[in-house]
Amino acid sequence: MKPILKVFSLVLIFITSLSFNAYPQLPPLGVIKVIVSPDHKDWSYKLNEEAKFTLQILRNGNLVDNVTIDYETGPETLPDVIKKGVLLKDGRMEFKGTMKEPGFFRVIVWAYVDGKRYEGLGTAAFEPEKITPVGKEPADFDAFWTKAIADARKINLDPVMTLVPERCTSEANVYHINFQNDKPGSRIYGMLAIPKKPGKYPALLKVPGGGVYRYGGDTRIAASGIITLEIGIHGIPVNLDPQFYTDLSNGALSNYFTIKMNDRDAFYFKRVYLGCVKAVDFIYMLPEFDGKNIAVTGQSQGGMLSIVTAGLDKRIEYLAPIYPGGCDNARYLVKKTILSPSSYRYMEAKPGEIETISYFDVVNFAKRITIPGFYSWGYNDVVCTPTSMYAAYNGITATKELHIYQETGHWTYPEEQEAVYNWLIKQLKAH
Repeated sequence: MKPILKVFSLVLIFITSLSFNAYPQLPPLGVIKVIVSPDHKDWSYKLNEEAKFTLQILRNGNLVDNVTIDYETGPETLPDVIKKGVLLKDGRMEFKGTMKEPGFFRVIVWAYVDGKRYEGLGTAAFEPEKITPVGKEPADFDAFWTKAIADARKINLDPVMTLVPERCTSEANVYHINFQNDKPGSRIYGMLAIPKKPGKYPALLKVPGGGVYRYGGDTRIAASGIITLEIGIHGIPVNLDPQFYTDLSNGALSNYFTIKMNDRDAFYFKRVYLGCVKAVDFIYMLPEFDGKNIAVTGQSQGGMLSIVTAGLDKRIEYLAPIYPGGCDNARYLVKKTILSPSSYRYMEAKPGEIETISYFDVVNFAKRITIPGFYSWGYNDVVCTPTSMYAAYNGITATKELHIYQETGHWTYPEEQEAVYNWLIKQLKAH
């Protein structure tokens, strides 16, 4: 059965690629496990090669008999087969598919057991290293951002640092900090952790995933001898009662990623991108900073901001984006892509939004990266699609290493997180 094609709103592409909190994808946990396995161990295939998938629905490691499923198969976010109410007598089924163009073929299955719904998916990669962006770069892209940064730097940082004794450890001091961003009175807040031992240290800028958060300060990284600054992006303190952020997330900031999306000078993320550059300015004014070695990292929206910061600010020496959002946003309008009808709802793009978003698309910043990077994501991500992430990654000509954890979606394994931080610490402390 062919799905009815809908214009996938640019607004929703930006939302789904940034909003880890609003549109979570969680690891498959529960009594029932829905496992979809491609037949190649690395989940990778040549164009026109047939990928075979095996579905197993397990309880306590054994196949579940007489289970009803719904499923979708086809190119990622554009399923061409949708079936509902299929009965599996032995809890197993096989699927197959192929791709003529570089991209991903996905099988998603929902199983209904004891009145509950369980989900599993598998995604086969077809020469993703050949994926190229659909979106076009504005002719005045560099001029726009050069002027925006110059204008923002006319605003004095006016930094404020307040020690937070209850967060300090024997090895690190923690401060709640803020500084002026792109306009007088517009401030960026964050938590800063500095090693207590006197000396000069490298620095790590941690940029946030989508949502509105409280932060505590990363004393673990600081204890290893690295200044660590976690910033918020919303211009509000980051050490208030958690309910305050919940209320904002569900209220005034519930759709912050759509604010003024049809105006490149007023779009919410202009001040966010500039705030990341000003955060580097802030780190450079710290007497404990060694004046050279600085990295940036984050997940989802934070992965996006990592690439953006490294693309805009040549003082960044290393970056580690994890499943970055905001990549190749125009792709889903040009391709008239839909996502699973059981997943998200859609809105029509408004006049001016496509033009505006091109100034904020990660693929355009990725092309300007000149430093070593550690990149990581999974093929089963339905929030930040692997197609979009490859569109950005493939445009990077600097030294780069990609670590694929095929089974992961919009989440990471502990081993993946450990690999990211081990790489960052190694780079920052090598000099």
